[in-house]
Amino acid sequence: MTGEQPPVPLESRLGYLLKHAQQRLARASAEALAPFGIDGHELAVLAVLAAEYPLSQVEVAGRLGVDRTTMVALVDGLEDQGLVERRRSPQDRRKNIVELTPAGRDCLDRAERARRAMERRGGAPPALGAGGGRRARPARGGGGWVGGGGGVGRGKRRPRSYGPCRSW
Repeated sequence: MTGEQPPVPLESRLGYLLKHAQQRLARASAEALAPFGIDGHELAVLAVLAAEYPLSQVEVAGRLGVDRTTMVALVDGLEDQGLVERRRSPQDRRKNIVELTPAGRDCLDRAERARRAMERRGGAPPALGAGGGRRARPARGGGGWVGGGGGVGRGKRRPRSYGPCRSW
């Protein structure tokens, strides 16, 4: 006998739990946002653009912590959907100002309501505040959570739908 203790199960490691909590929350968010034809990254851009004053693409990227190339792709997609408008800044022609369109504001409002409802229903793992404070742990095999109740089960990723926020 070497006197070593048995290995600690992964379920007792905070990093492991947080990783799986984030994965579950991302799946639940994707399902909640699918009817609106946007994903969580696009919702974040719309939320930042709901500021009281216009922001440049670079300012939005900074607030979200994404690189400029990623920001361009996100804004391109939202612009194609008619959810944002991009224009040159009158003060600095090198800057692109991005603003929500009325369709974008409507999409943001409806998608945010769906996201909040998902979190209230238990889409957020109980360790993150839903489910009455009961402790949750990842189920064996990585499919969902045990002990927290509710939420989205395991399944294949669905293709993006072109929901009611699309304006074509």
